[in-house]
Amino acid sequence: MVKRPFMWRTPIQRDMEILLLHLEQAVRSFPRYHKYTLGSEIRVQAMRCMRLIQRALHDKPRQKEHLHALVLAVDDLKLQLRLAKELNAFHNFAQFEQAAQGAVRVGKQAGGWFKRTLAANTATHNSSNYE
Repeated sequence: MVKRPFMWRTPIQRDMEILLLHLEQAVRSFPRYHKYTLGSEIRVQAMRCMRLIQRALHDKPRQKEHLHALVLAVDDLKLQLRLAKELNAFHNFAQFEQAAQGAVRVGKQAGGWFKRTLAANTATHNSSNYE
């Protein structure tokens, strides 16, 4: 069981932190061959997603770039999770299912955030053309 993070700021941060903690524990139970190859890549990719969330929150001028990178990074993470499942690296299906659901949840939030940011930029750009 993953302990809940101490401090949550936004839903996407909360969900990514929960996923990150779950993946850290899941990779520990991977077979040795996968733990140090695919497991390491999964851990690095999950941490990259967390960093991109932080950057998107705090670097407003480049937020759109960070969000686009986040959407792509979450898709890469999902791909790695599917590969780990196919290689039977997860201890059981429930462990994979929990990780996949967490990645889908973060992916939906990242995609929605990116679309809202694009729409806001387009609306701002269009309104400035009429002034």
